[in-house]
Amino acid sequence: MNMLEMIGNAQGGQAVDNLGRQFGLSNQEAAAAIQALLPALSSGLKRNTATPEGLAGLLGALNRGDHARYYDDQDVLAGQSARDEGDRILGHVLGSEEVNQTVVERASAQTGIGGDILRQMLPVIAAMVMGALSKEGRNPLNDILGQILGGGGGASTGAESQQADPFGSLAEIILGGGQQGGGQSGGGQQTAGQGAPSAFEIFGNMLDADGDGSAMDDIFEMITKASR
Repeated sequence: MNMLEMIGNAQGGQAVDNLGRQFGLSNQEAAAAIQALLPALSSGLKRNTATPEGLAGLLGALNRGDHARYYDDQDVLAGQSARDEGDRILGHVLGSEEVNQTVVERASAQTGIGGDILRQMLPVIAAMVMGALSKEGRNPLNDILGQILGGGGGASTGAESQQADPFGSLAEIILGGGQQGGGQSGGGQQTAGQGAPSAFEIFGNMLDADGDGSAMDDIFEMITKASR
């Protein structure tokens, strides 16, 4: 499931309608705004998780706070806390206010929707994306964590003990702080240079905006260059 599908499924399938009402847009306009803003978020996340450290940072962020509420609850998403959280996410994913503005200007030209509205929507959509990754990412994370810790049909008690905290545990393993199996030292330790899972091994195509592959990476490169 890609980002666009995840957003479409949020809030019982009513997320697009809810966002439209929140920002005074029609359903069609809200859908167009989401489609125009998501690619930059998608590509920014992919670039930020291209290294073990970056991936561990994302996993750590997902492990802190109840991000799923921004995905499930429209009342929470409409509150100031969602905007504040979204702004923090944008700071990490896009890197600067200049890049944010370039993303908004590009989306405005693409959709005909005013930049002021899109600028307000961008952090809200960023919060939803993190909520979607937090909610939808737990199954693939648990699967990979089980494989790293010894995997295989419940044979690993280590995997079972980590289920309550898959994000933090996997981040620790990626950066070399975790042990395979029963915690034996030596060759069982998973380090950043020894088979650390990539973002796509963990999240599948969740980090893709609409399932069209990596074409948006080139657009993100254009956006960041234009904002310098």
